[in-house]
Amino acid sequence: MSMQRIIGLVVLAVGVALVFFGYNASQSVGERVIEGVTGHFTNQTMWFLIGGIATIVGGSALILSGGRRVSE
Repeated sequence: MSMQRIIGLVVLAVGVALVFFGYNASQSVGERVIEGVTGHFTNQTMWFLIGGIATIVGGSALILSGGRRVSE
């Protein structure tokens, strides 16, 4: 397994963790009250969700592009 794929797996795991934390934060009582009043999640929750999704996409790209060998 190439180093690029290993890094991709680590980045993917970090992204999944960020989305998990963002989802848990969005389901908290305080977050639901704020969302009910303002109609939006807090900035921290949004950063967790957006950052997690972006990190998942980046990790997936590293996994898919890493280790390809060009046959001559």
